[in-house]
Amino acid sequence: MKIREQTLLITGASRGIGKEIALELARQGATCLILVARDRDRLTQVAEEIRSFGARAIVLPLDLTKPVDVTIAMAQAWQHYGPIHGLINCAGIAYQSSFLDARLCDMEREISTNLVGLYTVTKPLAKRMAARKEGTIVNVSSLMGKVAAPSMATYSATKFAILGFTQALRQEMRPHEVKVVALLPSLTETDMVQDLDRFRWMLPMTPQQVAKAMVAGLKRRNPEIVVGWQGRITVWCDRILPGLVDRMIQWAAPVANSR
Repeated sequence: MKIREQTLLITGASRGIGKEIALELARQGATCLILVARDRDRLTQVAEEIRSFGARAIVLPLDLTKPVDVTIAMAQAWQHYGPIHGLINCAGIAYQSSFLDARLCDMEREISTNLVGLYTVTKPLAKRMAARKEGTIVNVSSLMGKVAAPSMATYSATKFAILGFTQALRQEMRPHEVKVVALLPSLTETDMVQDLDRFRWMLPMTPQQVAKAMVAGLKRRNPEIVVGWQGRITVWCDRILPGLVDRMIQWAAPVANSR
């Protein structure tokens, strides 16, 4: 993926991994960054940081769970700031609970934001990229998209689904010369995970490390970017010794709670 002198749209750009990816892309020479999230004030702060690197920053407050609003906003963004050369889907939420105690409303929010929201943003931009025969789409899954975790059943399910969606879309978009990539970070120190019970023995990464790994993986043209040595070892062991990995995850899991 070319970054210099490109227009790129990042969802979930107000905080965490999305924010750091936006900043890293600005450092790498992107011309225009379109920042999408619900919180206008936070987006404005990120935009100010991006402009300090000489890049243009567009603030686009948007609720990804509202498909009509998203579709209109993507068409307008392409018309006013496009063509959009790259889409990085970072938006996501997580609730932690024993599945038996999980609330249906929380499960629906996770699916709506993490999966349906990603689909809704991607479709109008992918169609326009295909027409131009250029573009890159990066979908942020997770290590939990490869190895599911107890107390995070719905979150794991959405991240598995994102990985499957990415693999299918990659095949569909190849004839149109649009690249589709999955980014799989492991535990990352963001405000989203501050209130979650941690898995033992997992060393958290920083959002900056994830952003730099994404850029490096895109330069190598990797279809899947597994971030960090812990993630790579876990994925490799799961292929060879899935039963052992299953036991290790059980041992590492936090004590079941009833949030």
